[in-house]
Amino acid sequence: MKTAADRLEAGTVAKLTVAREVPPNGFFLTNGVRDVLLHYSEATEPIKPGDVVDVFLFHDTDDRLAATMKKPLIRLGEIGLLEVADVHPRLGCFLEIGLGRQLLLPASELPDAKELRPRPGDRVYVKLAHDRQGRMLAKPAGEKELAPLAVRAPQTWKNEWVDATVYKPLQMGTFVLCDAGVLGFGVIGMIHEQERTRPLRLGERVNVRVVFVREDGRVNLSMRPLKQVGREEDAERILAFLRERPNGAMPYSDETPADIIMAKFGISKSAFKRALGKLMKDGAIEQRGSWTHLKERQE
Repeated sequence: MKTAADRLEAGTVAKLTVAREVPPNGFFLTNGVRDVLLHYSEATEPIKPGDVVDVFLFHDTDDRLAATMKKPLIRLGEIGLLEVADVHPRLGCFLEIGLGRQLLLPASELPDAKELRPRPGDRVYVKLAHDRQGRMLAKPAGEKELAPLAVRAPQTWKNEWVDATVYKPLQMGTFVLCDAGVLGFGVIGMIHEQERTRPLRLGERVNVRVVFVREDGRVNLSMRPLKQVGREEDAERILAFLRERPNGAMPYSDETPADIIMAKFGISKSAFKRALGKLMKDGAIEQRGSWTHLKERQE
């Protein structure tokens, strides 16, 4: 059978009685079995022995269970979107929880690839949990945690641009939670690797276009504009590149491998070919062998 002492856990809110004041440290609070320290700096209003207060429990720098009257952004077992305050190459990310101290998201819970790890200012969906010693730590929230909180996207979202937060960056695709405004917590979506213009890191904010609203209310997304809009933008990018070349020519054409096109211009080969086709139709460029030339430079 659990005792009252067992229920004093870091990450939870407890109703405790002020047992005594111990200057210069603060107040000792009790549940009748176990005492915890409420430091003077953690009291948000005047209290005295005999008062009953609601406090949030955590471990202090000496690994002792302590209390604060400040309100946390997240409690044990809850899902929250927390800002990255700092990053340590070996330890992991430190997240703001609204208490003037940070919560560790361990390096072991982060993507292996460093470029996919959060940066200060990013916001990460996490669940507040315990380590083996009962101390608070954060774990990334995945589909298991987010799906019950997510809402369905309306069909009117198709081709709309929405803001989203990355919660799972993978090679084959990036999973995000799209802002849903008054609809609620968010909409789960995926950006296929071919619809990304660059790798996306955990906790990064990204503006994406809704390509398809699935029957289950989730969405397929793209970082690219509609083809006709994208073709115009890609054509302008290629023209600008050619105009910066000393001879108005580049060693890229329909024959250039897709990986080189992606590395040089950040677009797929099919998008590159569409843009070249538009420019040739407009009489702006011509291809000779494996080279593309700016026609206005040839005249």
